[in-house]
Amino acid sequence: MGEFPPGAAVALKAAEEVCGLVELEEISDRRGSAVWKASGPQGVVSIKLGTGEAAEVTAREASVLDQLSEYTVTAGRFDDGVWYVTPWLAGPSTWEVFRPVRKDTGGRREALEAAVGLCRAVADLHGAGWVHGDLQPQHGIHTEDGVRLLDFAWSRQVGGTPWRRFDGTMIHLTAPELAARIINGPQPVDTTRAADVYALAGTLWTSVTGRWPLDYEAVGMGRGASVEAMRAAIARRAVPMSTSMSWPALQVRLRDVLLADPEDRPTAAELAELVVVVDR
Repeated sequence: MGEFPPGAAVALKAAEEVCGLVELEEISDRRGSAVWKASGPQGVVSIKLGTGEAAEVTAREASVLDQLSEYTVTAGRFDDGVWYVTPWLAGPSTWEVFRPVRKDTGGRREALEAAVGLCRAVADLHGAGWVHGDLQPQHGIHTEDGVRLLDFAWSRQVGGTPWRRFDGTMIHLTAPELAARIINGPQPVDTTRAADVYALAGTLWTSVTGRWPLDYEAVGMGRGASVEAMRAAIARRAVPMSTSMSWPALQVRLRDVLLADPEDRPTAAELAELVVVVDR
Protein backbone atom coordinates (compact mmCIF):
# COMPACT_ATOMS: atom_id res chain seq x y z
CA MET A 1 0.00 0.00 0.00
CA GLY A 2 1.14 3.52 -0.75
CA GLU A 3 1.86 6.40 1.60
CA PHE A 4 -0.70 9.15 2.09
CA PRO A 5 0.40 12.05 -0.16
CA PRO A 6 1.95 14.87 1.89
CA GLY A 7 0.41 17.39 -0.51
CA ALA A 8 -3.08 16.27 0.56
CA ALA A 9 -2.52 17.17 4.21
CA VAL A 10 -5.55 19.47 4.06
CA ALA A 11 -7.77 16.41 3.47
CA LEU A 12 -6.19 14.65 6.43
CA LYS A 13 -6.82 17.71 8.58
CA ALA A 14 -10.50 17.70 7.54
CA ALA A 15 -10.75 14.03 8.54
CA GLU A 16 -9.15 14.69 11.92
CA GLU A 17 -11.58 17.53 12.62
CA VAL A 18 -14.29 14.85 12.57
CA CYS A 19 -12.46 11.82 13.98
CA GLY A 20 -9.60 13.09 16.08
CA LEU A 21 -6.12 11.72 15.38
CA VAL A 22 -6.62 9.04 12.73
CA GLU A 23 -5.06 5.82 11.55
CA LEU A 24 -5.11 5.45 7.77
CA GLU A 25 -5.81 2.36 5.67
CA GLU A 26 -5.53 2.56 1.91
CA ILE A 27 -8.57 0.87 0.35
CA SER A 28 -7.93 1.38 -3.36
CA ASP A 29 -5.69 3.30 -5.74
CA ARG A 30 -6.17 3.12 -9.49
CA ARG A 31 -6.20 5.49 -12.44
CA GLY A 32 -5.55 8.53 -10.29
CA SER A 33 -8.33 7.84 -7.79
CA ALA A 34 -7.38 6.74 -4.27
CA VAL A 35 -9.61 5.97 -1.28
CA TRP A 36 -8.44 5.85 2.33
CA LYS A 37 -10.26 4.77 5.48
CA ALA A 38 -9.45 7.15 8.33
CA SER A 39 -10.30 5.82 11.81
CA GLY A 40 -10.10 7.87 14.97
CA PRO A 41 -11.49 7.93 18.52
CA GLN A 42 -14.47 10.07 17.47
CA GLY A 43 -15.44 8.41 14.21
CA VAL A 44 -14.48 6.89 10.88
CA VAL A 45 -14.49 8.65 7.50
CA SER A 46 -13.53 7.98 3.93
CA ILE A 47 -10.98 10.21 2.21
CA LYS A 48 -11.03 10.22 -1.58
CA LEU A 49 -8.25 11.82 -3.61
CA GLY A 50 -8.42 12.45 -7.34
CA THR A 51 -5.40 13.49 -9.39
CA GLY A 52 -4.82 13.98 -13.10
CA GLU A 53 -7.92 13.12 -15.15
CA ALA A 54 -9.53 11.73 -11.99
CA ALA A 55 -9.57 15.18 -10.38
CA GLU A 56 -12.62 16.30 -12.38
CA VAL A 57 -14.36 12.99 -11.64
CA THR A 58 -13.73 13.38 -7.90
CA ALA A 59 -14.95 16.98 -7.96
CA ARG A 60 -18.23 16.12 -9.65
CA GLU A 61 -18.82 13.18 -7.29
CA ALA A 62 -18.33 15.50 -4.32
CA SER A 63 -20.81 17.89 -5.93
CA VAL A 64 -23.41 15.13 -6.22
CA LEU A 65 -22.89 14.01 -2.61
CA ASP A 66 -23.35 17.60 -1.48
CA GLN A 67 -26.79 17.66 -3.14
CA LEU A 68 -28.03 14.36 -1.66
CA SER A 69 -29.74 14.96 1.66
CA GLU A 70 -28.66 11.69 3.28
CA TYR A 71 -24.95 12.25 2.63
CA THR A 72 -22.42 14.58 4.26
CA VAL A 73 -19.31 15.72 2.44
CA THR A 74 -16.44 18.18 2.87
CA ALA A 75 -14.35 18.85 -0.25
CA GLY A 76 -11.48 20.95 -1.49
CA ARG A 77 -8.47 21.13 -3.77
CA PHE A 78 -4.78 20.51 -3.22
CA ASP A 79 -1.76 21.03 -5.44
CA ASP A 80 -2.20 17.75 -7.31
CA GLY A 81 -5.98 17.46 -7.48
CA VAL A 82 -9.25 17.26 -5.56
CA TRP A 83 -10.19 15.64 -2.26
CA TYR A 84 -13.33 14.96 -0.31
CA VAL A 85 -14.15 13.49 3.10
CA THR A 86 -17.41 11.69 3.88
CA PRO A 87 -18.56 9.39 6.70
CA TRP A 88 -17.43 5.79 6.29
CA LEU A 89 -20.24 3.38 5.37
CA ALA A 90 -19.86 0.31 7.57
CA GLY A 91 -21.27 -2.94 6.24
CA PRO A 92 -20.87 -5.55 3.52
CA SER A 93 -21.38 -4.83 -0.15
CA THR A 94 -24.11 -6.60 -2.13
CA TRP A 95 -21.38 -8.79 -3.61
CA GLU A 96 -20.27 -9.83 -0.12
CA VAL A 97 -23.79 -10.53 1.14
CA PHE A 98 -24.33 -12.94 -1.76
CA ARG A 99 -21.08 -14.88 -1.17
CA PRO A 100 -22.78 -17.86 0.57
CA VAL A 101 -25.24 -18.07 -2.33
CA ARG A 102 -22.39 -18.28 -4.85
CA LYS A 103 -20.71 -20.94 -2.72
CA ASP A 104 -24.02 -22.83 -2.36
CA THR A 105 -23.75 -22.78 1.43
CA GLY A 106 -27.08 -21.07 2.16
CA GLY A 107 -27.73 -17.40 2.82
CA ARG A 108 -30.66 -17.03 0.43
CA ARG A 109 -32.95 -15.30 2.92
CA GLU A 110 -30.27 -12.71 3.70
CA ALA A 111 -29.49 -12.32 0.01
CA LEU A 112 -33.14 -11.67 -0.87
CA GLU A 113 -33.39 -9.07 1.88
CA ALA A 114 -30.24 -7.45 0.53
CA ALA A 115 -31.58 -7.51 -3.04
CA VAL A 116 -34.82 -5.85 -2.00
CA GLY A 117 -32.92 -3.27 0.02
CA LEU A 118 -30.66 -2.44 -2.93
CA CYS A 119 -33.64 -2.08 -5.28
CA ARG A 120 -35.38 0.23 -2.83
CA ALA A 121 -32.24 2.34 -2.36
CA VAL A 122 -32.05 2.83 -6.13
CA ALA A 123 -35.79 3.56 -6.20
CA ASP A 124 -35.31 6.24 -3.53
CA LEU A 125 -32.52 7.82 -5.56
CA HIS A 126 -34.70 7.78 -8.68
CA GLY A 127 -37.62 9.19 -6.70
CA ALA A 128 -35.43 12.11 -5.61
CA GLY A 129 -34.84 12.92 -9.28
CA TRP A 130 -31.43 11.32 -9.82
CA VAL A 131 -29.85 8.68 -12.06
CA HIS A 132 -26.89 6.79 -10.59
CA GLY A 133 -25.17 5.81 -13.84
CA ASP A 134 -22.73 3.22 -12.43
CA LEU A 135 -24.48 0.52 -10.41
CA GLN A 136 -22.24 -2.47 -9.68
CA PRO A 137 -22.17 -5.31 -7.10
CA GLN A 138 -19.73 -3.36 -4.91
CA HIS A 139 -21.67 -0.08 -5.05
CA GLY A 140 -24.39 -0.97 -2.55
CA ILE A 141 -23.35 -1.06 1.12
CA HIS A 142 -25.70 -2.80 3.56
CA THR A 143 -25.44 -0.80 6.78
CA GLU A 144 -27.40 -1.08 10.02
CA ASP A 145 -29.47 1.87 8.79
CA GLY A 146 -30.26 0.40 5.37
CA VAL A 147 -28.59 0.25 1.99
CA ARG A 148 -26.44 3.18 0.95
CA LEU A 149 -25.01 3.66 -2.52
CA LEU A 150 -21.42 4.46 -3.50
CA ASP A 151 -19.61 5.94 -6.51
CA PHE A 152 -21.71 8.81 -7.76
CA ALA A 153 -19.17 10.05 -10.32
CA TRP A 154 -21.60 9.46 -13.22
CA SER A 155 -24.74 10.48 -11.33
CA ARG A 156 -26.87 13.34 -12.57
CA GLN A 157 -30.20 14.99 -11.93
CA VAL A 158 -32.92 14.07 -14.42
CA GLY A 159 -33.52 17.05 -16.67
CA GLY A 160 -30.16 18.58 -15.82
CA THR A 161 -27.22 19.02 -18.14
CA PRO A 162 -25.42 15.67 -18.56
CA TRP A 163 -21.66 15.34 -18.25
CA ARG A 164 -20.06 16.57 -21.43
CA ARG A 165 -18.97 13.09 -22.41
CA PHE A 166 -20.10 9.66 -21.22
CA ASP A 167 -18.20 6.60 -22.45
CA GLY A 168 -19.84 4.08 -20.20
CA THR A 169 -18.79 2.57 -16.92
CA MET A 170 -18.84 -1.18 -16.24
CA ILE A 171 -19.21 -2.53 -19.78
CA HIS A 172 -20.84 -5.80 -18.65
CA LEU A 173 -23.68 -3.88 -16.98
CA THR A 174 -24.25 -1.34 -19.75
CA ALA A 175 -27.79 -1.37 -21.15
CA PRO A 176 -27.96 -2.04 -24.92
CA GLU A 177 -29.60 1.30 -25.72
CA LEU A 178 -26.91 3.11 -23.74
CA ALA A 179 -24.15 1.21 -25.57
CA ALA A 180 -25.73 2.17 -28.90
CA ARG A 181 -25.92 5.82 -27.94
CA ILE A 182 -22.28 5.84 -26.85
CA ILE A 183 -21.26 4.40 -30.22
CA ASN A 184 -23.57 6.38 -32.47
CA GLY A 185 -23.93 9.60 -30.52
CA PRO A 186 -24.69 12.30 -30.20
CA GLN A 187 -22.79 13.17 -27.07
CA PRO A 188 -23.47 14.07 -24.36
CA VAL A 189 -25.30 10.84 -23.53
CA ASP A 190 -28.29 11.05 -21.22
CA THR A 191 -28.06 8.19 -18.74
CA THR A 192 -31.53 7.02 -17.69
CA ARG A 193 -33.43 5.34 -14.88
CA ALA A 194 -34.21 2.47 -17.27
CA ALA A 195 -30.49 1.93 -17.88
CA ASP A 196 -29.97 1.97 -14.09
CA VAL A 197 -32.58 -0.79 -13.74
CA TYR A 198 -30.76 -2.88 -16.36
CA ALA A 199 -27.52 -2.46 -14.36
CA LEU A 200 -29.40 -3.23 -11.14
CA ALA A 201 -30.75 -6.52 -12.53
CA GLY A 202 -27.29 -7.35 -13.91
CA THR A 203 -25.73 -6.57 -10.54
CA LEU A 204 -28.06 -9.02 -8.81
CA TRP A 205 -27.49 -11.69 -11.49
CA THR A 206 -23.72 -11.37 -11.11
CA SER A 207 -24.01 -11.45 -7.32
CA VAL A 208 -25.90 -14.76 -7.56
CA THR A 209 -23.70 -16.50 -10.12
CA GLY A 210 -20.30 -14.85 -9.93
CA ARG A 211 -20.54 -14.39 -13.70
CA TRP A 212 -21.68 -11.54 -15.92
CA PRO A 213 -25.21 -11.85 -17.32
CA LEU A 214 -24.08 -12.13 -20.97
CA ASP A 215 -22.37 -15.20 -22.43
CA TYR A 216 -19.56 -13.68 -24.50
CA GLU A 217 -17.94 -17.03 -25.19
CA ALA A 218 -21.08 -18.15 -27.04
CA VAL A 219 -20.25 -15.59 -29.74
CA GLY A 220 -16.51 -16.16 -29.71
CA MET A 221 -15.61 -13.20 -27.47
CA GLY A 222 -13.06 -14.46 -24.97
CA ARG A 223 -11.21 -12.62 -22.23
CA GLY A 224 -9.11 -10.76 -24.78
CA ALA A 225 -12.10 -8.98 -26.34
CA SER A 226 -11.84 -5.19 -26.29
CA VAL A 227 -14.34 -2.94 -24.55
CA GLU A 228 -15.18 -1.46 -27.96
CA ALA A 229 -15.96 -4.87 -29.42
CA MET A 230 -18.10 -5.83 -26.44
CA ARG A 231 -19.95 -2.51 -26.53
CA ALA A 232 -20.74 -2.95 -30.23
CA ALA A 233 -22.06 -6.48 -29.62
CA ILE A 234 -24.12 -5.35 -26.63
CA ALA A 235 -25.60 -2.49 -28.66
CA ARG A 236 -26.75 -4.97 -31.34
CA ARG A 237 -28.04 -7.40 -28.68
CA ALA A 238 -25.76 -9.93 -30.34
CA VAL A 239 -24.63 -11.58 -27.09
CA PRO A 240 -27.03 -14.14 -25.57
CA MET A 241 -27.87 -14.33 -21.90
CA SER A 242 -25.94 -16.77 -19.75
CA THR A 243 -27.75 -20.04 -19.14
CA SER A 244 -26.33 -20.41 -15.64
CA MET A 245 -29.40 -20.87 -13.42
CA SER A 246 -28.30 -21.70 -9.89
CA TRP A 247 -31.32 -19.81 -8.46
CA PRO A 248 -34.05 -20.01 -11.14
CA ALA A 249 -36.82 -18.41 -9.09
CA LEU A 250 -34.82 -15.18 -8.84
CA GLN A 251 -32.88 -15.34 -12.09
CA VAL A 252 -35.94 -15.78 -14.31
CA ARG A 253 -37.22 -12.43 -13.05
CA LEU A 254 -33.83 -10.81 -13.58
CA ARG A 255 -33.54 -12.32 -17.07
CA ASP A 256 -36.88 -10.80 -18.05
CA VAL A 257 -35.60 -7.37 -17.02
CA LEU A 258 -32.31 -7.80 -18.89
CA LEU A 259 -34.04 -8.89 -22.10
CA ALA A 260 -36.77 -6.24 -22.03
CA ASP A 261 -36.76 -3.09 -24.11
CA PRO A 262 -36.10 -0.01 -21.96
CA GLU A 263 -39.73 1.13 -22.01
CA ASP A 264 -40.84 -2.32 -20.82
CA ARG A 265 -38.47 -2.64 -17.88
CA PRO A 266 -39.95 -2.33 -14.41
CA THR A 267 -38.95 0.58 -12.22
CA ALA A 268 -36.50 -0.08 -9.40
CA ALA A 269 -39.43 -0.05 -6.96
CA GLU A 270 -41.32 -2.57 -9.10
CA LEU A 271 -38.24 -4.79 -9.29
CA ALA A 272 -38.11 -4.75 -5.48
CA GLU A 273 -41.68 -6.07 -5.43
CA LEU A 274 -40.78 -8.79 -7.94
CA VAL A 275 -37.83 -9.88 -5.83
CA VAL A 276 -39.59 -9.82 -2.48
CA VAL A 277 -41.90 -12.71 -3.48
CA VAL A 278 -39.13 -14.95 -4.83
CA ASP A 279 -39.09 -18.48 -3.43
CA ARG A 280 -35.85 -19.20 -1.59
